Amino acid sequence: MKQLTNYEGQYCANCGTPMQGEFCYRCGQSIHSAIRPIHGMLEDTIDIVFNVDHRVIRTIPALLSRPGFLTLEYFAGRCVRYIAPFRLMFLLSILAFFFIHLRMDAASDKIDLRNYATIEMGDDFKEADTAREVRDTLKDKLDELHKARMPAIMPQAQLAEMDAEAQRIRDQANQRLTALGAEPISAASLSAPPAASSIFSGADSSPSAQSTERKSRDDRKMPPIHIGWLPNVVNTSLTQMGEHMLANWRTFKHGDGTAREDAKQRLIGSFFGVLPPTMFVLMPIFALLLKIFYVFKRRLYVEHLIVVLHSHAFLFLSLMLGALVAMLAAWVKPGVPWLVTPLGWINVALWVWAPIYLLIMQKRVYRQGWPMTVLKYLLIGWCYFVLLTFALLIAGVLSFTY
Repeated sequence: MKQLTNYEGQYCANCGTPMQGEFCYRCGQSIHSAIRPIHGMLEDTIDIVFNVDHRVIRTIPALLSRPGFLTLEYFAGRCVRYIAPFRLMFLLSILAFFFIHLRMDAASDKIDLRNYATIEMGDDFKEADTAREVRDTLKDKLDELHKARMPAIMPQAQLAEMDAEAQRIRDQANQRLTALGAEPISAASLSAPPAASSIFSGADSSPSAQSTERKSRDDRKMPPIHIGWLPNVVNTSLTQMGEHMLANWRTFKHGDGTAREDAKQRLIGSFFGVLPPTMFVLMPIFALLLKIFYVFKRRLYVEHLIVVLHSHAFLFLSLMLGALVAMLAAWVKPGVPWLVTPLGWINVALWVWAPIYLLIMQKRVYRQGWPMTVLKYLLIGWCYFVLLTFALLIAGVLSFTY
């Protein structure tokens, strides 16, 4: 049996109130000193971890499989046994964006050259009887290979393989030209990038002319932004954002493969950096939308916000699970290919369950008939789609400013 402790004569170190227990009834501070041995800190850490795990076990399964349950429990005052709505949404959003980013990187690294170009080599140049036919065939092959280049999404290794393929095609063309007794293509053209126009066009398309033109085009800077009623620091920030956006656009439009790949990775990282705060701004707006649609329910705005937090927590959980399942399918595909199909069906089930879940949640929380619930669900869904599209566009534009 736990012994009773007498706290008579002890006072709170924070507010001086006489202590009647381990915690001050006035300010809540513990009677125990904050300076504790290391084993005491470890005990507190273990206690916090087990407490969180206990709430996770109760929260996550209910969030995934019981639409509206956590929201109704919160409205009923049963809050301590579950993770708080904002903390739940915040943690799941971080995990979801993290795993989605990993999934995109994994998909990008697995892009295969065969998906983009199939260049037949061997007999085309041997069948050419004149130097003109050789040059025309070479131009067609290099044009086909150049169109297949996608530096914005293809890994650098695949781009290097395509460059080597272009060089092998040039070497074969030169061998055929030599066999026909014609003048081979110059060494400068053979070492040029796989853009066929530099080999077959005139002096204006020479590497030096292209470099000079690109340098003069890239040296043009954006004029400073100056809005009279804004502080100078804001105008300077807007100017810098505009310059970064212009530089990223020029890299995508005129840069080489390496520069485009670096810009792509930078933009993806920036996009996932600005997307979470953009989504957080969207949530209060969506809660206001629910308040308007259910104005006669006389619920407080914060109640609609709780609905939004739980619904987004479910969506982030579904996205996280979908990304994990997709990565697992890619991982087991070489060794256990038959498992890919069941994992694919799990992903399909997650996508199908999401809209059904949100409809059932809306019905259980707001307690209206099915016809009115479905009608409002469609209208709210359309409004949310517009808001989400706008938020993604903002996140995309902001990612260009980094």
